[in-house]
Amino acid sequence: MYKNIIKPILFLLSPEKAHHFTILLLKLILKIPIINTLFKNYYTVKDKNLERTVLGLTFPNPVGLAAGFDKDGKYFKSMAALGFGFIEIGTVTPLPQEGNPQPRLFRLPKDQALINRMGFNNEGVEAMKHRLQKARSHNIIIGGNIGKNKLTLNENAVEDYKKSFEILFDYVDYFVVNVSSPNTPGLRELQNKEPLTHLLSQLQKLNNQKKQKKPILLKIAPDMTDEQLDDIIEIIYTTKLDGIIATNTTIDRSNLNTSKKEITDIGNGGLSGFPLRQRSTHIIRYINEKTKGQLTIIGVGGICSPKDAIEKLNAGADLIQIYSGLIYEGPSLIKKINQAIITNK
Repeated sequence: MYKNIIKPILFLLSPEKAHHFTILLLKLILKIPIINTLFKNYYTVKDKNLERTVLGLTFPNPVGLAAGFDKDGKYFKSMAALGFGFIEIGTVTPLPQEGNPQPRLFRLPKDQALINRMGFNNEGVEAMKHRLQKARSHNIIIGGNIGKNKLTLNENAVEDYKKSFEILFDYVDYFVVNVSSPNTPGLRELQNKEPLTHLLSQLQKLNNQKKQKKPILLKIAPDMTDEQLDDIIEIIYTTKLDGIIATNTTIDRSNLNTSKKEITDIGNGGLSGFPLRQRSTHIIRYINEKTKGQLTIIGVGGICSPKDAIEKLNAGADLIQIYSGLIYEGPSLIKKINQAIITNK
């Protein structure tokens, strides 16, 4: 139904309008108890073989929603009704910001891909905290993806991350440090060895002061060399971080089916979706082999089918996340992946 009826209608709208329309409609219809129950019964796959104990948390299944879909923590209950095992919200920044000018989200149907240059548009960490406070009675594993404001200089970035960490600490189950988005000027410079070590050390210092620590993961870019990945692994061990999310969007535009003119007309942004599949899987496998399977990895990038998901898990991912695949394949993708995982046991 989604691919034959709903998707063609949504694709008549601009990507950003389609996104807002879809999630608002979903939230409204799921307020009707019988529809909420029907959705959960249809999309949720319950099986002990799907459960994963990772990061000290018990996930009902390993398929999560990647950050960027629910930037402000407005829709995690609705998205959980589609069968996700966990939801990552954000990227959120200390202060509200509008993000980059529109249009800033583009579809590449020939490639099952998206290009975005959203620019961390969000309502700020305090607004997210208040929403999470109101929704304390939920059984959803929530990750908080945190970033810095565009106007914050890199030398002051640590304070932005620390502020969001402190404000959200009581309301999320794990944290993700996002220094890998290509859409905030200079952000990826924070992936360099010295600034990244300092940033993660400061967050761990705060974490160690808590009665019960929260897992912290680092989300990395797919555009790193193996040597840079070696540095990342060393930093993870030095700062005793809990894991890696591999990967964010790419700035690479090679081997696309979409015409070069269309890509040029779109301009800058991070590419997600199927073209990212091989690169993200390589990085997952590389990190898993280098760390001898001892580091938690959440795999994301190019998962558009159950086969793609199994590939990520076989490469060494403990959990996986989807976003672009959801846009092109619809919510049944979550169910199909979970069914395939059970079959491949």
